[in-house]
Formats: sequence, structure tokens, C-alpha cells
Amino acid sequence: MIIKNPDFKISAVSPKQYPSDGLPQIVLVGKSNVGKSSFINTMVNRKKLARTSSEPGKTRQINFYSMDDKFYFVDLPGYGYSKMSKQEQVKVGNFIEEYLSKSKNIALIIFLIDIRHSPTENDRLMYRYIIDSNKPCIIITNKADKIAVTKVNSYVENLQNELNPLKDLTFLPYSSERKIYTDNVWKEIEKYL
Repeated sequence: MIIKNPDFKISAVSPKQYPSDGLPQIVLVGKSNVGKSSFINTMVNRKKLARTSSEPGKTRQINFYSMDDKFYFVDLPGYGYSKMSKQEQVKVGNFIEEYLSKSKNIALIIFLIDIRHSPTENDRLMYRYIIDSNKPCIIITNKADKIAVTKVNSYVENLQNELNPLKDLTFLPYSSERKIYTDNVWKEIEKYL
């Protein structure tokens, strides 16, 4: 898929601010600094559409990016960032949960995890939450450029065995540096649009 005019639409913290045009929403969840903004930028071949930060935990709102007015990428705040105050973590957690439970237009949840590490307790909680929500989901094992190309598939398989032993979800490698994985991810996303 080629996106010609990706565009930042709105930052929201409550349902009345969500776009009301009924377009499908592809939602990105994952811990702080797992690379959600870089994922969006690489997928649409733009350097600065979604703001990336060297400091994790910067995104405190839900950001909606319009993809040629056909669908949205929705970037949820990352979780598990220790420098965020407990109060702030609860607030962010509440509007993530509110969005996931109230948005009527979620077509797919893309859950990003770091290919190099076992899922954290927070990752496991988010995974269970997504499974319990019964919404379609794929898992992106990000930062595949940090390991040898020849080892990527075995790392993906290990993560699937750890998180999804039933193997009923799609797990795909991804890297914002090596753009070789982008086509496979688009093929998967297109099934849900």
C-alpha cells in the first residue's frame, strides 16, 4: 500500500475528541520507547509525521494520523515508563482503556514488542487485555535491525511461544532501519481495512 498524503489529525484525551468520520482505526499499543512513532513514519515513508522522542514516555495523548482519508493510525501513549508519576500513569492508563473500550472504529490492534527481550509484566497485562477485548490483533516484534538477519525468525518464534503458545495470532518482525519488513506488515493490515 502506498500512502500519498498522511496527515496528523488530532490529539485526544476523551471520546468527544475522537474523529467522528467512522473511518477504520489501526491502533498501536506498546511500552514506551518500543518504536510506535518510528513504525508509523517508516510505514508511510515520512521522517517526521509522528514525532519520535529520545525520551520515552513523552506521548501523553492519543494521536490520530489520517492515511489518505481512508483510515487512521492511532498512536496510544506507551506504558511502563518509570519516570512518569504514579498519578500520571493512572491518568494515561485510564484514557487508553477508555479508548480501547469505547471507540467503535477499531479495525485492528497492532501490539508492538521488542524482539530482543522477553515480554515484560506490563506487556503480558496488555496482551491479556487485548485478548479479553476480542478485537483483532497482530504482534509486531520491533527493532529487528538490532539482531542478525539470520536470527530474526527464531527470535520471533521464541516470542510467539512465550506469549501466544496457541499460535492463533500473527507475529511479524519489523525494523524502522531495515525497511525489508514493511510490505508484509501492509499485507496483514490490508486484511482488516
